[in-house]
Amino acid sequence: MKLKKTLGAVGIFSIAAGAMISSGLFVLPGLAFAKSGPAVILAYLLAGILVIPSLISQAELATAMPKTGGTYFFIDRSLGPLAGMLAGLANWFSISFKSAFALAGMGAFGILILPDITEFQMDMIAVFFCLIFTVINLISTKHAGRLQIWLVFILLAILAFFSLFGIHNIQLDHFKNFNPFGLKAVFATVGLIFVSYGGLTKAASVAEETRDPGRNIPLGMFFAYFLVGLFYIIIIAITVGVLPAAKLDNSLIPISLAAQNFMGIPGLIILSGAALIAFITTANAGILSASRAPMAMSTDNLLPSFFGRIHPRTRTPVNSILITSAFMISVILFLDLKDLVKTASTMMILLFISVNISVIIMRESKIHSYRPLFRSPFYPWIQIGAVIIYVFLIFEMGTVPLTITGGFLILGTLWYLFYARKRIRRRSALLHVVQRVTDRKIHRPTLENELKDILLERDAIVEDRFDSIINTCPIIDFPAPLSSREAFREISRKLSPIVGLNEVTIFDMFLEREEQSCTVIHPGLAIPHLLIQGEGSFHILLVRSQAGIDFPCVDHPVHAMFVLIGTLDERNFHLRALMAIAQIAHSSDFDQRWKDAGGEEELRHVLLLSRRSREGDNEEGKPEHRTSNENGPRRGE
Repeated sequence: MKLKKTLGAVGIFSIAAGAMISSGLFVLPGLAFAKSGPAVILAYLLAGILVIPSLISQAELATAMPKTGGTYFFIDRSLGPLAGMLAGLANWFSISFKSAFALAGMGAFGILILPDITEFQMDMIAVFFCLIFTVINLISTKHAGRLQIWLVFILLAILAFFSLFGIHNIQLDHFKNFNPFGLKAVFATVGLIFVSYGGLTKAASVAEETRDPGRNIPLGMFFAYFLVGLFYIIIIAITVGVLPAAKLDNSLIPISLAAQNFMGIPGLIILSGAALIAFITTANAGILSASRAPMAMSTDNLLPSFFGRIHPRTRTPVNSILITSAFMISVILFLDLKDLVKTASTMMILLFISVNISVIIMRESKIHSYRPLFRSPFYPWIQIGAVIIYVFLIFEMGTVPLTITGGFLILGTLWYLFYARKRIRRRSALLHVVQRVTDRKIHRPTLENELKDILLERDAIVEDRFDSIINTCPIIDFPAPLSSREAFREISRKLSPIVGLNEVTIFDMFLEREEQSCTVIHPGLAIPHLLIQGEGSFHILLVRSQAGIDFPCVDHPVHAMFVLIGTLDERNFHLRALMAIAQIAHSSDFDQRWKDAGGEEELRHVLLLSRRSREGDNEEGKPEHRTSNENGPRRGE
């Protein structure tokens, strides 16, 4: 059963922005200030810059593979099932940790109502809200998405109000000793607050539930990054500028205290309300996106099928949501706040390393059906640089988060070895890279076919009769140069049992057809076609010759042949097939993609995934649904 596609660009923006504006803004600045002083502003700026490679890498992968599970799915299909197993668990843990941190922040704000509130009471407040959001997500993704949109826009309005009034109250004296603890402390703080930007990638986890993901996912993610990143810098600068260092140091409600400083009690109430809204959006989005990782892993046989159960009425992953909620509650009750933050950041950085490597592997695999609608600029240098810097940040996180992360890696590996490995049959893009380097043939093109199916679903392509014929038609791939007569002899031998005619008869028909008029209609392309006796019969045979076929009627070699053979009553479809071939062959990079295709399946994909009109298109001949375009989205979309 498939998930509903209910989320648009605004929904993606709200999930990403809501996940960013939470404890990272309303709780962490006080803890970060204690480590780096006013240079906490620089730390947030650096963290925002360092997340850019992962943002654009995630956007590329999400537009190529908009599937439930997001980061897990990308890493599994690029680096293999073991890496996918670890990535899925890391993704689940990191989002759950971050969401638990937001819920813990809600508990911490209980101090405004009950000054003598205990830590246990704070935890109970967090658990209570966790249960509420669990129920909302169980009811419907659509309801969860709508709630997210309303809350995020209310929150942004409050933050804009805070910024407009607060900027006039900054005291420049607060910035005099800007970096009291040195650059090492700043980089350590970057690692601590990195989790603040992690919400950007949550959108990829619900990519399968997104309408037009090629457009809406990058648009929502990038807009969330620029707007929320700007708010981060402005609001933290205001907070440092209006609050005395002693009051800001290690405060769990720094933004609320800053508002109280220049707006009095009304400011405290308004920003505390904003903080609660922020925690709600993060926790809600966290349960929504985190629960999709176990579901996707269950679908891929890495976890038991229990995790993948979808409720028949609400069409939500019930068991996955409940287990995610239970895990978050246990984290709230048993982990210290700072350790929780550092562990979430460590897991997230580990995922970002894998995401950047995944883009490199997918690109270098040269899989034809890997067609992102957004492509990362400055490839591969931006990914390589990010991996190096992220590794450095991980080792700045401290003993506890590294120990937890190491334990998770060990347990995940053991689970894979003893449970999942024997259930996995798919191949990853990494094996395609190995094939290119070692020149060894991979016989099961499972990934190419899976990516093809994803593209068809992504672009809402409904296969027509031409596609159905291409899916099963015979293919000849000549390894050496040859003449047209030699090519027709082999083509006749291949077609003979299919059409029920003697191969000599078919061969003579091809030669006679060539004598009447040359079937080379375009440099490098020939479309020989024959009319045979009978009715209700139409066949296509594909030919590729990288070295070239020599036709006496032209001076240039032919690399692609579309051989059509059918009965008189199929004349109308014959013309539609010629039109489809013409549209495909006239695309700017058809020749190169045809020559570069790695085998029969990829040759089929060159045709099946090319942009063309299909049966059922509108009256003007334009597809009602946008079809695949390897060069990116069309202008105006």
